[in-house]
Amino acid sequence: MAKKSEKIVFCGTGRRKKSIARVRLVEGKGDITVNGKSLDEYFGTEILKVIVNQPLTVTNTTGKYDIICKVEGGGYTGQAGAIRHGISRALLEANGEYRAILKANGFLTRDPRMKERKKYGLKKARKAPQFSKR
Repeated sequence: MAKKSEKIVFCGTGRRKKSIARVRLVEGKGDITVNGKSLDEYFGTEILKVIVNQPLTVTNTTGKYDIICKVEGGGYTGQAGAIRHGISRALLEANGEYRAILKANGFLTRDPRMKERKKYGLKKARKAPQFSKR
């Protein structure tokens, strides 16, 4: 009986704002799938597609891996940033030599900026009700 050839899978988890992306890199021809859809189908704007592809272009691995992503939470911009972070971590797991390049471009750093909480007595996090002397 012939054995099923197992492909090596590299995993990475990326986060940004409220978005969490679970990324799997499998050796292939460069297809990117996000939540069961192609990259072009999922992200409408070109800027978000560029953000997702940044770690691959920097490390010259554009056509080397197929990428399967599951993303939840947040908006499209946060999700694109989370996928970029996840791809960077998975590439690091695939080859440790990419660390210097990815770190220099800031793709391994988790963006700590979050939405500020609403405070009591205010309408939003910082917006106060209109002040009147009389």
